[in-house]
Amino acid sequence: MAFTASDIKNLREMTGAGMMECKKALTECDGNIDEAAKYLKEKGLAAAAKRADRATAEGRLFIRNTGDKVYVVELTCETDFVAKNADFIALGEKMLDVTIEKGYTKVEEEHTKMLEPLKVSIRENMNVAKVEVIDVPAGCTASFYIHSDNKTGAVVVISGSQADVVKTFAYDCCLHIAAFTPAYTSKKDVPQSYIDEQKEIFKAQMDQDEKMAAKPENVKEGILQGKINKHLAEICFEDQMFVKDDKKTVTAKLAEVGKEAGATLAFVTAKLFVLGK
Repeated sequence: MAFTASDIKNLREMTGAGMMECKKALTECDGNIDEAAKYLKEKGLAAAAKRADRATAEGRLFIRNTGDKVYVVELTCETDFVAKNADFIALGEKMLDVTIEKGYTKVEEEHTKMLEPLKVSIRENMNVAKVEVIDVPAGCTASFYIHSDNKTGAVVVISGSQADVVKTFAYDCCLHIAAFTPAYTSKKDVPQSYIDEQKEIFKAQMDQDEKMAAKPENVKEGILQGKINKHLAEICFEDQMFVKDDKKTVTAKLAEVGKEAGATLAFVTAKLFVLGK
């Protein structure tokens, strides 16, 4: 069956394949456009399967606040070029739509299947690395931030008030988390095993200092505890100095904002998202 230039054009629009591939497919399928589209899809999926082991270290985060929940989707790909592709970005937004509509809380088969057409047309390995949903209890304030590289983001939920001053503070906390990347929200979240390991590291460093080694044990113990406290203040969000007021800790700023809002505030969620982690 003969085919025309219009058939090639239609097949390209249907599949996203190149002109020569479309011509070959139409030749193989005797000019039948539907069969040619199927042929190209099967060929493309087979090629995509071969690329499945390629590393996907690039990509972007997609976050949306619906009021009672905050949805996070992480899509990864092989190159930064594809991460900036309009179709890739549109797919991430569509995945948020589907996640919200279906009530998904993790990566589902539907998410993976949604990737297939783009993997075929762009010819790059891609993955849905994460789907996460954060609850926003009634009366709480939620905010999020995605950095300009689209690889780092944060979500903060604060209980106690929905006043404008709290909304501003919640957003600023997201900026803080993205900038300072705290490992934990508060000291109580730090595993004892991690603290013990840090103590061993600091103790070994102190033992290598002759002047320090000569100090009484009780003095060395006090210095060791001081080092631990300083380290925890550096890695715990609530104890870090606030990004927009480096004279106050995040906890102190929370209390100040609460006083202004006439409410007792508390962090429900303060979470960092980094592509690939």
